Amino acid sequence: MTIFEQLKSSLVVSCQHPVSSPLNEPYIICAMARACVNQGAKGLRLEHPSNIVAVRERLPDVPIIGLWKKTESDSPVYITPGCEEARAVAIAGADLVALDATDRPRPWGEKLGDIIAFIHNKLGKLVVADIDTIENAILAQQLGADFIATTLYGYTEKTKGLTPPNFEFIAQLVKTVDKPVICEGGIKTPAEAKRALQLGCFCVVVGTAITGVDLLAQQFVREINS
Repeated sequence: MTIFEQLKSSLVVSCQHPVSSPLNEPYIICAMARACVNQGAKGLRLEHPSNIVAVRERLPDVPIIGLWKKTESDSPVYITPGCEEARAVAIAGADLVALDATDRPRPWGEKLGDIIAFIHNKLGKLVVADIDTIENAILAQQLGADFIATTLYGYTEKTKGLTPPNFEFIAQLVKTVDKPVICEGGIKTPAEAKRALQLGCFCVVVGTAITGVDLLAQQFVREINS
């Protein structure tokens, strides 16, 4: 079965925690990933090579969308910003490499098209383009991305103040690009996940609503104390 067949119309769970969280340990990430797969999740989105290695060891057949967040520069681009980060993610065991596919300047001066080509030709992996706008989705498609993900909608200068999931945006995106669209960002309920699939999304990535212990606890405490 191909990765496309495995992920089609499925739930992908993003198992990520803030750097400051005590949950940000490979063995904990691995346990959460295994729990989600045990309940029917077909894929995982994981950040950092060490976490990918830990999960790949225990779940050898589950598709992994891998990324590496690097924030050591002045650039706003931090999701797998360059070829070396992509290489590390691929070597760790990711099947698909996710990267920031916006038109913003990248920290190491590399061009998006060159990074996508590197991932395809040198690493032999598929590319998930994390986009924020229809225009950047079209650009990512033209540059050869295999999947288009709505990950950065609402998180860039161009989409500041917009809240995901925006189902009108998703519907327009599905109609505009020819590549499979991954709905990611802001999905809070099973009903919202199902709606994204009904609009034509290839699969749905859910993070905080399932694995975001830190943020969820923070929200409860803030509301109780307000």
